[in-house]
Order: sequence, then structure tokens, then C-alpha cells
Amino acid sequence: MSTVTSPYHHTMGTPEVALRSAWQQVAGTNHPQLLDHLLARHREPHRRYHTATHVMWVLRHIDHIVAETADISVDLAAIRFAALFHDVVYDPTRDDNEAASARLAGAAAEQLGWTMPRCAAVERLVMSTAAHSPAAPDEAVLVDADLAILGAEPKDYAAYVQGVRSEYAHIDAEHWNTGRAAVLRGFIEAPQLFHTEVMRREREARARANLAAELASLRQ
Repeated sequence: MSTVTSPYHHTMGTPEVALRSAWQQVAGTNHPQLLDHLLARHREPHRRYHTATHVMWVLRHIDHIVAETADISVDLAAIRFAALFHDVVYDPTRDDNEAASARLAGAAAEQLGWTMPRCAAVERLVMSTAAHSPAAPDEAVLVDADLAILGAEPKDYAAYVQGVRSEYAHIDAEHWNTGRAAVLRGFIEAPQLFHTEVMRREREARARANLAAELASLRQ
């Protein structure tokens, strides 16, 4: 499988350093084995896009959204914790990745001594990345950060598509094109791709252009 090269692909150490820093911000130095497990998951050889690099960018987009949204009131630590775990289980052959990731995230938060309501919030946040239809402001922050790649520059969007296609290498071209086209149409037909004002302003138009271009390429 080919290696994806883009601003979403950095040297081996950089993304993991970012994840370690984020972990220290939300968990301190407690339970380092949980962090080691998280990082090991994101090194799995079948991952090409859903790696530590993706998580690093999600964390950066979260910070950007919150910084640009003056009236927002959210539990930023819980959102960042959910971001760290939102793809901890990623197996393209199964359909319960988000649910499995949510359970691990909630269990990890509980081990850190977080309250049960806060643990439940972490699980809820991770689950919001399944359908990408946020029902609360904190979910909107995480979902928009997760989908930020849709509004990236065309070359970076193409690298993302290449990475995801590599992760689904077990699917033949015909079935991939059919399934991917359905996903793209679902995004395109949505009244809005992004749910925070800053992301709509900065990425909505470009995202729609990227999605339309990819859909057109699948029809060729």
C-alpha cells in the first residue's frame, strides 16, 4: 500500500508527541499505560488515514474552533479526550467502530477518576462521530474537527481519499465506487456540512467542491 504524503502526514515522532501533550493536558501523568495502548492502536499497519496524524489534526481543529467561538460553553477537556479515542478502534471490516471506541473511551475516563456523567459525556461525544449529526454544541465542535479534511485544499483532500481507499483495499473497485458515491451524496445532500460558524465560513464551500469533484471522478 502506498504512503500518503500531505500536510496531514508528518514525521513519525511529531503526531505522537502531539498526542502525548494532549494526554498530559487532560489526564496529567496518570495511567500512562492507557496512552501507550492508544498510541499502539494508531500504529496498526492497516491504517493509512486514521492514524495519530489524523488525531493530531482533529485536536488542532478543536482548539481553533473553540478559540474562534466567543460565546461557546463546553467541556474542552472532555472533547479533547473524546478526540484522542474517537478512532481507537478502527477496522474497516466492521460497522461498530465508534461504539467500540466509545466504550474504551468511557472506561479510560473512569480509570482516570472522572465522574460518571463526564464519562458518559465522553462516550456520547465519540458516538457523535458515527453519523456526524451533532445534537449539542460540544458534539458540533468534535464532529466539525473530525470532518475538517473535507474542506482542505484539493491536494490534501486527494491524499485523504487515497488513504481511506488504501484502508479499504479489501473492497473491489466496483463496490468501492458504489459505496463511496453513496457516502459522498449523503454529504452533498446535507443542508450543511459543518455545524459551527467558523468551519462553515472557512471550509463549507471548499468541502462541497471537493466532494463534487470526487463524485464526478467515480462516474468516469
